[in-house]
Amino acid sequence: MLGLDKDCKIQMAAHLSQVTSDFKGGESDHQAFQMQGILESATIESDDLCFSSIAINATSINIELYYNKAVNYTLMVTFISFLQVLCLIRQMDHSNTQSGAAKVSLLMIGQQAIMDAYLCLAHLTAGILVESLFNAFATAAFFKFVIFSIFEMRYLLAIWKARRPLNSGEGWEAMRRELSVLYSRFYGVLLGGIFLMYEFHSMVRYIILLFYSFWIPQIVTNVVRDTRKPLHVHYILGITVTRMAIPLYTFGCPKNFMRVEADISWCIFLTAFLMLQAIILLLQNYFGACWFIPRQLLPDKYSYFRRLSRENVSMDCVICMTAVDLGQRASECMVTPCDHIFHAGCLQRWMDIKMECPTCRRTLPPM
Repeated sequence: MLGLDKDCKIQMAAHLSQVTSDFKGGESDHQAFQMQGILESATIESDDLCFSSIAINATSINIELYYNKAVNYTLMVTFISFLQVLCLIRQMDHSNTQSGAAKVSLLMIGQQAIMDAYLCLAHLTAGILVESLFNAFATAAFFKFVIFSIFEMRYLLAIWKARRPLNSGEGWEAMRRELSVLYSRFYGVLLGGIFLMYEFHSMVRYIILLFYSFWIPQIVTNVVRDTRKPLHVHYILGITVTRMAIPLYTFGCPKNFMRVEADISWCIFLTAFLMLQAIILLLQNYFGACWFIPRQLLPDKYSYFRRLSRENVSMDCVICMTAVDLGQRASECMVTPCDHIFHAGCLQRWMDIKMECPTCRRTLPPM
């Protein structure tokens, strides 16, 4: 740069004062120092300025207190990650059948996996930048890595296979192609999202809102497929609560270690936005996927309780291998579109596992 070969004389006029922080740590308030002043410089040979005046406004940081806050934060992240693993295990057990896994939104799980991948990278980067806190941040990053790389990617694969039953039985080569497509799409979106967040880093709050709309794909899937109870209640409530911990700490805690200015109104909006999605999901579990859509706008649904013209005829239910009396109440027997008859309870339990006719293997419409 021009002018660096000059001999400059630097003068600083500043006022140093002791201030009391509002953070209470230990037995007494934390004492901090604040310095305010101005920095000027003139050349030795003349009165010309080497650079413009610089205003000084600095506050000291208690490193020990700062590190304690950061360690407590990583402990919180580690604990909520453990709870999320338990919720995922519960949900995977809830949808361990082909029919159950096919009801789950692939985009919903993928969106949460990408979110956990970003959190893993962020905590690992923080640990590298602050060497003394590497162990704490690396532990939090490890738990996030376990969630997205083992549990969520495994669940994504199970959903992918459940929606492509024919492909999953075509041998190892077909399975390897399916895996390649799934992983390439996931990591492609992951890398593309990093560049987008770098370009639009000033809109970070809108990006967080986009990430925290992860229940919406499942709500839409329930409506389109007319499915009920694809997600366990504990999974919905557990993930909703634990996902809120990090943004509420970052934007709601006025003494967070990241020194981000608190915005209570935005935290309330984000909480209400996510809770609204969870409430809609829970109501879909109990009142049906389309409970909030007027009946006039819904397409006609197939009725499994339609009556056949043959009355007082007994046929066998191939599921339980006992007779079905067509003359009994309509609610006690069900008829498939291919005119095969079953006990209502038998077919409902069957459809929880496979959405195909037990007799002819024809695909069945949702109830």
